[in-house]
This record gives sequence, structure tokens and C-alpha cells, in this order.
Amino acid sequence: MSVDQEVLTEREQAEPVSTATVIAYAIFGVLLTSWFLFIWLVVQKGFVDSVGEVAGIGFALLLLVAIVGSVRRNGR
Repeated sequence: MSVDQEVLTEREQAEPVSTATVIAYAIFGVLLTSWFLFIWLVVQKGFVDSVGEVAGIGFALLLLVAIVGSVRRNGR
């Protein structure tokens, strides 16, 4: 029995995540959680509506991050 291993080139290997990126993700997480609590408890919009609104904002932010990352990667 043998195990085939693929050798990744230097370009295919994942780049380490910077500290600024981790801090930005943490800030966005805190902001989304705060926005959820504000919409749910202060505005009293309803739990499901609040979750839906925050999920939509979160997915839009992830899409933005993916687009910026792909543009930056192709620019190199």
C-alpha cells in the first residue's frame, strides 16, 4: 500500500494570514453581533428577521473579501 503525495509549488501554497486581517475579522464579528443585538432587542424586529439581516450583511462582507482577495492575487 502506498500513499501518493502531491508536491505543491511555491505559488500554490497558502500564504499566512496577517495579524491585521485577523483583527479586522474580529472587529467585523463584534460589529455584526452588536448589530444583531441592537436590531433584536432595541428595535424589537424579531429574532428571525434579525438573524436574516445579520446573515445577509455577513455574506455580503464575505463576498467583498473574496472579490478583493482574488483581485489582489491576480495582480501579482
